[in-house]
Amino acid sequence: QVQLVESGGGSGQTGGSLRLSCKDTGEYLIGYCMAWFRQAPGKKREGVAALDSDGTTAYADSVKGRFTVSSTNYKVSLDLQMNNLQTEDTAMYYCASVPCGVVVLIGTLDAESVNYWGQGTQVTVSS
Repeated sequence: QVQLVESGGGSGQTGGSLRLSCKDTGEYLIGYCMAWFRQAPGKKREGVAALDSDGTTAYADSVKGRFTVSSTNYKVSLDLQMNNLQTEDTAMYYCASVPCGVVVLIGTLDAESVNYWGQGTQVTVSS
């Protein structure tokens, strides 16, 4: 069974940086990759960034140029480096396991279609 565990997060200021990490401490699902979503209060959960099995990265338009995903093993871990933070980045951030074939769609991927989630980690950005 997939068990995604997030770490990092916390509070930061606009223009600052934070780093999130996610590890799959359980079973690896063949054909699956890892991704980051976020959910702000009163808003739908949205895809933020993901890493495909061939090293291709994908980002939501709102974070392009500011956020970077990386991993030493795409199957079991995914880091999210968040730079130039903005107040609108404030949200609960969730690690997810998604079919690798949908990584490029991360910016528009319906969170309702995702079956594997971590518990989430809060990111709060203040001005």
